[in-house]
Amino acid sequence: MIEKRLLVFGFLVCFAWQAVAQYTIKYPDAIPLHGEWTFALDLADRGIAGKWYLDNITKNNRQDKVTVPHCFSADPRYLFYTGTAWYRKSFAWKPVSGKRVILHFDGAFYLTKVWLNGQPVGTHEGGYTPFQFDVTEHLREGDNMLAVSVNNDVWKLNTLPAVKDNDDINSSFPAWINYGGLTRPVYLTVEPEVYVENLKVEATPDLVKGTSILKTKVRVRNASRRPTTPKVKYVVRLGEQVLPLNWKTKTENIPAGQTVIMESETSLTAAQTRLWAVDSPTLYQLESVVGGDSVTTRFGIRKVEIRNAQLLLNGQPVRLGGGNRVLDYPGLGSLEPDWLIEKDFRLMKEAGMEFQRLTHYTPSEYYYDLADRYGMLIITEAGNWQLTPTQLDNDTIRTKFRQQFREMAERDWNHPSVIAYSVGNEYFSDQPAGQRWTKDMIDYAREIDPTRLYTFASNRLNSMPQKPEDEASQYVDFVSVNIYGNHAKVLDHVHRLYPDKPMLISEWGTRADAASGEVGQAQHVREVVEEIRKRPYVAGASWWTFNDYQSRYYLTNPNGYRPWGLVEPNRTPRPAYAAYQHEMAPLTLEKVAYEAGTQGIHQLRLKVTARNDFPAHPVQGYWVETPKGKVMLPYLQPGQSEILTITVTGFDKTLFLKVFKPTGYVVLTETVELS
Repeated sequence: MIEKRLLVFGFLVCFAWQAVAQYTIKYPDAIPLHGEWTFALDLADRGIAGKWYLDNITKNNRQDKVTVPHCFSADPRYLFYTGTAWYRKSFAWKPVSGKRVILHFDGAFYLTKVWLNGQPVGTHEGGYTPFQFDVTEHLREGDNMLAVSVNNDVWKLNTLPAVKDNDDINSSFPAWINYGGLTRPVYLTVEPEVYVENLKVEATPDLVKGTSILKTKVRVRNASRRPTTPKVKYVVRLGEQVLPLNWKTKTENIPAGQTVIMESETSLTAAQTRLWAVDSPTLYQLESVVGGDSVTTRFGIRKVEIRNAQLLLNGQPVRLGGGNRVLDYPGLGSLEPDWLIEKDFRLMKEAGMEFQRLTHYTPSEYYYDLADRYGMLIITEAGNWQLTPTQLDNDTIRTKFRQQFREMAERDWNHPSVIAYSVGNEYFSDQPAGQRWTKDMIDYAREIDPTRLYTFASNRLNSMPQKPEDEASQYVDFVSVNIYGNHAKVLDHVHRLYPDKPMLISEWGTRADAASGEVGQAQHVREVVEEIRKRPYVAGASWWTFNDYQSRYYLTNPNGYRPWGLVEPNRTPRPAYAAYQHEMAPLTLEKVAYEAGTQGIHQLRLKVTARNDFPAHPVQGYWVETPKGKVMLPYLQPGQSEILTITVTGFDKTLFLKVFKPTGYVVLTETVELS
């Protein structure tokens, strides 16, 4: 997350607003436009012709009032409406010369058109990525009227996501609801005329020397009428400590009305370098000062590599469980207030879901903030969902994908939790159009961010192509494959095709309402993980899905939900959740001996083993919570064991133990028989 703070004050803003603490805004000095807006459906799509964007259009108080962020599809009054809806908000303003005012949307689904004081501001297409407009020239002193139309009719042949361009009766709709509205925060920021638009940080460690190199790219906009040559200063903090660093910066002249990227570089000593990892997610803070503008971002120092069919984090092989999370919650639709993100993050973290493509689109950035802070490896994906060959070759779709991918990457590229990008899900990767798409989009994406790994989620590998060049996974850094059945056969075949590439099972699972029910869902977890453990080239396995979700897709239940989740729509865990947590824990506890003592004081000896199969990674800083307090576990490499002695008091027949990660999350629960 990038935080922005204006260093030059002195302007006066007359503005009445109510801060809504449910949603994180990344700019500390932002002026939220949360709270009450007027709302109207545009069933006949007559809003523009009727000039609904004018401030005098409302002649009475009959328009509905809603609270933004708002998902009109989830509101009982407009349930699953597809079409255009209008949001309008009046606010007071006192313009100040020498400043630029930027209007931000963190996300709006899907086609958004904006007017301010009756004048068109801009248009944006895409449902999950941020966009912004400079509205300085549109503001006036006193009352201002902001009007926004949002259309969620996304199921077209050339939208992203799109309906598929074929005659398959089973594939007329994608698998999730087109939840429409101003679904993420809307706010203003006030900038100097020369201001920072974005900041990219690249931190690369030398694992042998223990040092690291820090590179920055600052995109500076000169909105003034004269050229300028601003100076760039940096402050890097590790906790409360300010690191003394020597920066090499090339000064750039920025012509009036132009944008320039200014690059800088410095090095960190071994004493200044602390690596970011899943269980030790050390974060730094970098502040970049350009003239009167300041931008702050957090970053981590870590190295992600592919070697010998393994995924390495900081030189250590890692194998982790994962899960796909759909933006869907009863009564909220695709809204993601902070409390829901925190709830889902904890449930996923404690289920061992630590390496995953979350879903087919970009969630709120606050989820990535938590992943940075508490440790998680994420592949983030733009909206190519099952595009057909004709669509994959379509120039319009390709242009839209590039735009949405760039918006996604430029938002997320400083998050150490984001280790890879995906260029799509379940498209025709075994046909020439799919081959072209994969190569072209990865080439394009690497120009934007060459520091990440690249993949896509394939379902065409299940048909057993005979040569590696028959399928587009030849272009990826690691293979992501969706498998629903014949797991062992598919895994072995794909490994024969690409023996040097690790594999992520990007989707696997079974529904809770299958013939075997919830008991069978839990058993499926155990059976598939048993096969994964036999195959060291499988770096991750991401269950479809963490949560149940609403859908119009075929075989959706009459209540509107698809019950693939380890948790129900309201996040109540199913039996499969407990099975998943147990199977995805990186260690095991085994009772070795129990010695009953006198006066109710006994000794329990446990064998603690770090798994050497799946999941597998070094275990350090973990502890066991016992009735007598916290017992620290020793550092264990995968496969290592240690005997732990615990003092037990009383005469209970069982002892309930919880194992915690160093970040405070439960990783394993065990009930030990005391006899």
